[in-house]
Amino acid sequence: MAQLFLSMPNWEDDGDVDSTKLIISLLNELESVFWSLINSGGRSEARLWLCNTISGISSISGDQQCELFVNLLRSKRLSQGVASQLLQMIFEKRPYKAGCVLAKKSYMLEKFFQGNPRRILQWFSNFSDSGGLGHQKGAKALSQFAFVNRDICWEELEWKGKHGQSPAMVATKPHYFLDLDVQRTIENFLEYVPEFWSSSEFAESVKDGEILCIDTKFFIEMFHNLMYKEDARDVWEVINEFLVEESFSSLCQRLLIILEEHEFCIFLELLRKYINPRMEPRDFGTTSYWLEIILSRCSDCKSIDQLLLLNAVINQRRQLLGFLNDGEYQDEHEKIKDIVLQISSASLKVNSLSMILKECLRLNTMEAIKIIGLNSWVIYSRLSEEGWTIESWESLFVSSGIQFRKSDKYVLLKHDELSEESRSDLDNIMSNRSRRKKKKKNRKKRRRNYHDDDESYDNELMDFDTSNSGRNLQSGAVSWLLSTDGFSASWTSADLPEHLSKHCLATWMKWLVNKWSNMD
Repeated sequence: MAQLFLSMPNWEDDGDVDSTKLIISLLNELESVFWSLINSGGRSEARLWLCNTISGISSISGDQQCELFVNLLRSKRLSQGVASQLLQMIFEKRPYKAGCVLAKKSYMLEKFFQGNPRRILQWFSNFSDSGGLGHQKGAKALSQFAFVNRDICWEELEWKGKHGQSPAMVATKPHYFLDLDVQRTIENFLEYVPEFWSSSEFAESVKDGEILCIDTKFFIEMFHNLMYKEDARDVWEVINEFLVEESFSSLCQRLLIILEEHEFCIFLELLRKYINPRMEPRDFGTTSYWLEIILSRCSDCKSIDQLLLLNAVINQRRQLLGFLNDGEYQDEHEKIKDIVLQISSASLKVNSLSMILKECLRLNTMEAIKIIGLNSWVIYSRLSEEGWTIESWESLFVSSGIQFRKSDKYVLLKHDELSEESRSDLDNIMSNRSRRKKKKKNRKKRRRNYHDDDESYDNELMDFDTSNSGRNLQSGAVSWLLSTDGFSASWTSADLPEHLSKHCLATWMKWLVNKWSNMD
């Protein structure tokens, strides 16, 4: 039977010193196996988990995240990848911001069209047969500029017919622009009409940023040069605005995964400057808060090994166990199962976590979090084992002092259970079960009344095992409301291991923080 150690520790109890030393030693051995697992092929997965946790940090303001990522972008040790990915995000989500920069520098787009018929036709061939108002994109700019500046450019218009069209004729029949040889005309403009490329008409056509879609790679390179070679102020202003407006989560999910490891360390060093969490007990249940504590107390981010391990153990329990279940890591899995069994056996002798916590008081914050984090993962592993029945879960709640109520997503099946009071012992559980059995026939009759026209629906509901049989636990049909979170969520057996192990870790950390506060 697993123990959750949720009773207040007796700090004066010396306990079983030998068993405590054995548990600490086994936890360190567990850490070593995790290192082996990460270094033998799980490092990229652990990096991804860490990036996901970082993206969940909510304490950083828009101005702070802007400063953080701008400092990252201006780092001389950074490769081109991050800037390119950020520009890609801007082009996708705020193309008009980049378009405004292009409108100011439209003359630079001559190179974009030179020697490239495909781009020319994509941008300038959108003439309409409904007249000038229907022309789109570059076609609209070309027609407007040609009329306004017909004295210098009309002769450069190339027509597909036997003869050209006069301005007067096209003015009365704008659809004649459909007969324009667009490729040859733009090639003429590139060579003989430089005024067009810096004109207000052409600038207006690119202002919305739609032109970015024609060749994103070209514009990313163009903007990258504006950022670093020319240090263009207007480009950096667009970047700053985007970094303030975009969510921290979105930025992290798109940018962090492409960082090289040394670049990721640069980011972590910068991130630490914006994190200063207070040790607030109410926040210990928050996934990202643990990372904030660790980062704020990690004096050296040049090696991210410790962060990878702690994040995997504390915030990615289910993913880590799933990774272990991969047949490729069978040896590591067997070692960990053996260590978990030894720790569980030794913990029964210690009878509480007080000795482990007393040992943590002698360690620095990082080491203490590592010890109790590994111990919470041991509990998660035990709770994730097969064989847990309804009775064994409820027995664990009772022995751990956790009040609970039976909940059911299928309210029609167990209508009366949502109003039941918290149970404090197994005798109440058995008596309540008897009452439910007496009401079972009445509930079946009500179901038939509600669904006389839908026999298949009735049969489907009746297929679920609604008894509390320990031999047949259906996690989808049975769930509980627990006092661990104020009865605010419904937990099934699939989710209980993670929820309870997190609750244990948060509880232990509260005790440590309170003890540290009293020692100061």
